[in-house]
Amino acid sequence: MLNKSFSLYISKSIRIFNKTVNVDSDKSISIRSFLIGAISHNISEIKNVLESEDVFSCINCLRKLGVKINKVKTKHYLVYGKGLGSLYAKKNTVLDCGNSGTTARLLIGLLSTNPDIQVKIKGDHSLNKRNMIKLINLLSGFGATFLPKNKKNFPLTLISSEIPVGIEYRAGVSAQLKSAAILAGLNANGVTNVIEEKQSRNSTENMLLQSPSILKIKKNKKNKNHIKVFGKNYLNPLKVNVAGDPSSAAFFTALTLLTSGAKLKIKHVGLNPRRIGFYNILKKHGAKIKFKNVKKVNNEEVGDIEVQNSKLKAIKSSPDWFATTVDEYPILFIIAALTNGTSVFKGIEDLANKESDRIEEMRKVLIQIGVKCKSKKNEMKIYGQKKIKKLNGVIKVPNLGDHRICMSAVILSLVTGIKTEIKNFETVNTSSPSFLQIIKLLGGKFEIKKIL
Repeated sequence: MLNKSFSLYISKSIRIFNKTVNVDSDKSISIRSFLIGAISHNISEIKNVLESEDVFSCINCLRKLGVKINKVKTKHYLVYGKGLGSLYAKKNTVLDCGNSGTTARLLIGLLSTNPDIQVKIKGDHSLNKRNMIKLINLLSGFGATFLPKNKKNFPLTLISSEIPVGIEYRAGVSAQLKSAAILAGLNANGVTNVIEEKQSRNSTENMLLQSPSILKIKKNKKNKNHIKVFGKNYLNPLKVNVAGDPSSAAFFTALTLLTSGAKLKIKHVGLNPRRIGFYNILKKHGAKIKFKNVKKVNNEEVGDIEVQNSKLKAIKSSPDWFATTVDEYPILFIIAALTNGTSVFKGIEDLANKESDRIEEMRKVLIQIGVKCKSKKNEMKIYGQKKIKKLNGVIKVPNLGDHRICMSAVILSLVTGIKTEIKNFETVNTSSPSFLQIIKLLGGKFEIKKIL
């Protein structure tokens, strides 16, 4: 089932449940652990790795670049780092990032200042459509070259900088672009200064802070984080135990909130304050969500999430929430559609450049169940209704190559009981290979039809 194409069919609503589950491990931390382990010294140990297609794409690219990675047992890997500037591949080697935008952007950041690199970067159909002009402009500042010139999307040829020099970069809401700048700065001469104009996810910084000589973070006069990256230094090996992914947990949280009488405990989830906008927004709007047993592991907060069915208010989400909620908007749109009143989401224009145009594609899904939506480039209004009329037809989700929309459609169908057909559901394995197992554990019914 993992690699074969299949469609998913759902026709019955889920019943009341009261369960404890573990969700899939954090994808972004798994990928960062391999990338940073590859350029660290000695052997890095990564436990509880997310074994998904996106992470395997990252591992395969690193192996093509000469990095030895051993699997000790399930979810447990050793990365034999060779230090900064040690990555190497024959000229025009093809690095296939699959569906993983994280792998693509962060790996290109690393390679842009690594000596003697000329490689071709590509992805799957979905990744190849995404606009990479911001990444190209950023890394051109370090002296990297991208061919063909003026092309904005993969496949692209990357030629690394011969004499990389640190730059000043003003980071916006994209943690991937910020991380690319930081990783490029590691092997650049001098200091790379990254000013966080807007706060975004900081797992890259948290991991690199384990090597205090290479990264320092302080507040500038405007109270914004000023990240100093000191190039050409020694990176200590990593010891990482990856927590559960808060983005994967969001879908089961939504299912619980919307299912009458339901209760759920999700154990050992990453609760970094910059990753939990989804939960904080919902708490503000009446959701019964509690974080328990919170502790710090590898500079990252980890704990349990307890959630129960709640009476929610219409959601008002300002642009300030975007950076901490970026992956969860599709499921937030589902919650809004099934909550009485008008929900408004502002500052969401970057959703158009994800695995699909998530604003437009989610609007199409909600229209199929009779929920009125109005969308602009940077805003979505959803006129929610708690009681959705049973439809004679079927909600249809085409092959978009977008795991978050597939998962959101499952939750919509299980809550409403509306028949749903989701094409190419195997794309969910890029981030959450245990998704259907957990749905089954909670009592959800579905049918799989393989595409021959």
